[in-house]
Amino acid sequence: MDIKQIQELIKFVSRSGVNEVAIEQEDFKITIKTNQAPTFVQATVPAQMAPVAPIAAQQVAAPTETKASAPVEDTSKYITVKSPMIGTFYRSASPDKPFFVNVGDEISTGKVICIIEAMKLFNEIESEVSGRIVKVLVDNASPVEYDQPLFLVEPI
Repeated sequence: MDIKQIQELIKFVSRSGVNEVAIEQEDFKITIKTNQAPTFVQATVPAQMAPVAPIAAQQVAAPTETKASAPVEDTSKYITVKSPMIGTFYRSASPDKPFFVNVGDEISTGKVICIIEAMKLFNEIESEVSGRIVKVLVDNASPVEYDQPLFLVEPI
């Protein structure tokens, strides 16, 4: 690999959201790490392709604990508002501003309920339902995945 290929690879890794890429060739090895929140990607490369192949990162599932004493909450009557994209979830426009919505707040269609930052762009997420916020399912400034539940809303 020459320096130009390495620079292009670094740019690609920073734009793609991948946390780490390692490449090994016969007499060359490079590992590129970013300080972004980890994104888990699994890649399969056929053997007949070029010898440059990313190392697959796999998400390890945490062991689940069962609690017999905790009652199970019935969420079937609520609407789940899900993330429309991958990014970082924010409950307010800036740290010194109030949250867009809190538990108990009534929302209507079109009201901004949060911001998701994706690739340095701050996207205002508007509600597609009307109702009352019952639960916020994600912590402020946490990474979210596509289709991840963000809020539980009781329809009005």
